Amino acid sequence: MTNKINYISQPQPVKPVQPNQGKQNSRPLTGSSFAELLHKEVNKQQEVKLSAHAQKRLQQRNIVLTEADLAKINQAVQRAEAKGAKDSLLLYGDLALIASIKNKTVVTAMDGQSIKEHVFTNIDSAVIIK
Repeated sequence: MTNKINYISQPQPVKPVQPNQGKQNSRPLTGSSFAELLHKEVNKQQEVKLSAHAQKRLQQRNIVLTEADLAKINQAVQRAEAKGAKDSLLLYGDLALIASIKNKTVVTAMDGQSIKEHVFTNIDSAVIIK
């Protein structure tokens, strides 16, 4: 058994590797720092979500929530969470929302007509949003 070793008579220049060279699925570099990206991701995780059921109820009742509405609802959920709430009734104008504070999810929504003579159960807190 003989080992062959090939020697190169002339050294070959080393080419610099370009960022993302050879990577097809990589994202282009942006001007965002790691701290900014982390902050955005943390904020995303702290935002309130709407369950499929809540989205269906809002759509059935022709209720459209704006970004400002969602920001106020998000603040209300954060306040309820700070007080140790688990499931809350959120009253916002003539809109009633039931939210899982732990999951940061609105699970159902009712308008003024649906609220009348309705009993809310399985909640441990109520937050009035102004």
